[in-house]
Amino acid sequence: MLHIEHINLVVHDIPETLTFYQAAFPHWKVRAKGTAEWHGVARNWLHFGDDYQYLTFNDDGVEENRDLTGHQVGLAHFAFVTHNLSAMKSRLAEAGFAVHKQGAENPYRANLYFLDPNGFEVEFVEYSSDLPEQRNSSDE
Repeated sequence: MLHIEHINLVVHDIPETLTFYQAAFPHWKVRAKGTAEWHGVARNWLHFGDDYQYLTFNDDGVEENRDLTGHQVGLAHFAFVTHNLSAMKSRLAEAGFAVHKQGAENPYRANLYFLDPNGFEVEFVEYSSDLPEQRNSSDE
């Protein structure tokens, strides 16, 4: 079985970015950090996660993220499953992050979207069914 090991993100500021993800994933930790050069530009990097999955943050980001209301090629959003969407929302609110948009109503799942400090849209979804046909349904 395949699963995502890590997502590598170029960000503006690692500590600011870490604030968002530490609120979302209080059980994760900084796994490693260091410095490197990417095509002639020095940057700091940090791995944040658990023993199996992590996010990589690289602080040499310039300009703004893509317009999420536009049609440019690029990342639209990425999502994580949570067992308690209400607690996730509360932790992010306490860290200063408001819900960006509500997910579509569905009898088998609830989801919320947040913007991280770099403009990446991050979805959190809570399922109320273990049946794949219900979890993946588009019925409203």
